Amino acid sequence: MIIRTRNGYDFFEVSSAMQKAIRRGDTGVAGFFALELWESGYRDYVWKRLFTISAEDCWGLITAEVEALWQGHELVNKKSNEPKGRIFVSKCVILLCECAKCRDADHLQNFVYDRRDVDVERWIEDVRRYPIPIPPYTYDVHTRKGKKMGRTKKEFFKDELEALQPRIKGLFDDLVESET
Repeated sequence: MIIRTRNGYDFFEVSSAMQKAIRRGDTGVAGFFALELWESGYRDYVWKRLFTISAEDCWGLITAEVEALWQGHELVNKKSNEPKGRIFVSKCVILLCECAKCRDADHLQNFVYDRRDVDVERWIEDVRRYPIPIPPYTYDVHTRKGKKMGRTKKEFFKDELEALQPRIKGLFDDLVESET
């Protein structure tokens, strides 16, 4: 038996297309299929899948954003007889399409744990090397040693802005850069 969506699509193909479109940043396709699932009565499923995508394919703390959007969706549906809040699904798809992608979480479970493709003993030895030296960048105007070294706030703002990795342009970066 094939489960069909509102417009006659195969449910599993729609679900797969949504996730693969999000991986590729194809917002139009991902959004269409997410809303196709939502409109077909699979609201809980689409949210479950969006949460999974946020952990499996996306870098950073995007899952917290998905959680906030899901809570908004649930709030507008509280005490409602008719489904509401598909805007939250749309916003979620846009965020997932636009965020940086990284499959590390999925690779960790599949390659590192299941297949044991990483030499765990060597990896553990690497992280057990003690003592770990305090990096020189630690000593800024906020530390005793940094103050003794004559570090200034001007240096702090410049050095820390330049050290951001990965860095996106901030609203006030020009204020720091104009001080130099």
